[in-house]
Amino acid sequence: MNSEMQEIVYTPESPLKDPVKMIKSMWHDLKVSRELAWRLTVRDISAQYRQSILGVVWAFLPPVVTTAMFVFLNQSKLMNVDSEAVPYPAYVLVGMVFWQLFAEALQAPLKIVTAAKGLLVKINFPREALMLSAVLQTLFSFGIKFLLIVAIFFWYKLAVPWTVVLLPLAILALLIFGFVLGVLLVPAGALFNDITQSLTLITTFWLFITPVGYPPGESGIMALLAKYNPVAPLVSTARDWMISGSFTYLQEFLLITAVSVVVTFIGWIVYRVSLPIIIERMSA
Repeated sequence: MNSEMQEIVYTPESPLKDPVKMIKSMWHDLKVSRELAWRLTVRDISAQYRQSILGVVWAFLPPVVTTAMFVFLNQSKLMNVDSEAVPYPAYVLVGMVFWQLFAEALQAPLKIVTAAKGLLVKINFPREALMLSAVLQTLFSFGIKFLLIVAIFFWYKLAVPWTVVLLPLAILALLIFGFVLGVLLVPAGALFNDITQSLTLITTFWLFITPVGYPPGESGIMALLAKYNPVAPLVSTARDWMISGSFTYLQEFLLITAVSVVVTFIGWIVYRVSLPIIIERMSA
């Protein structure tokens, strides 16, 4: 491990003045941070469930409780949703699990940087380890929640379409889109708690304008919101590939995924350039 560490020389010059050198350094730090990222992931997951009475049950509760709320509203006729392809509870639960993947990916970068403030100001290590750990923890949480989808498919004896083989692409798209937004929030969020506090409100509102508990409409305000909501085609496509095997939103899905991949690299640069300033502010 020590043989892979680079000598670091701090200067007042911005790393953006030498982009080639900066990209090489970013790639190097990403490679050497894999072991540390794994250790951080194991530590954080172990601590999270060891200090909880219900343990992994907390991973199941958000999608289950929200699904139960949507089902109650639908049965009470406060909502009028007709899901012909599958029973309504299965329709909502599948959408909620994929929504939770996006929401947790959005919150993970800021959450892990905030939790590591003490470590950042005391120890010099590849900062990419924090982001890799955030990705691994998000995927671990999603893996637990995905068991709910497996269970409900068995419960209702639902057929699995061939498009399920494309599901990893949909999972990756939701993860990347949420994660890159989260990384872009790190510079401001690590210094101002208002960002962290407002994220819960934003994701709650965002959930209800995303077709999770209802299909995207063809007209009206909800159809308009779904049209300009970038998460909508990602969640809808993931659910369609899991349930019906359709490709209704394929064009929008591919466009948002492609843009997310490009913006991910930009977000990485923003994180890389801004983090030393953030650490300096935190240690002041």
